[in-house]
Amino acid sequence: MHIDWAALGSVLGVSLITTVALVGLFALGVAGLSKQEAATANGGTAPLAAVGAYACFALCVAAVGCGIFLIVG
Repeated sequence: MHIDWAALGSVLGVSLITTVALVGLFALGVAGLSKQEAATANGGTAPLAAVGAYACFALCVAAVGCGIFLIVG
């Protein structure tokens, strides 16, 4: 049995980078929604924070959908 260590390392690196990026995007989305909620509670508005948060969540959904497509397809 032969293990291609270079390919295994490549898969590990890509999965690690992708995981960190997705968690970071999701955290930015949560932070944006909390800023928008805090602004609303103080009587103001923060439309840019909400738009950025929804964009982060949309990118997370797109990345997960792409991963599912690659696995199934």
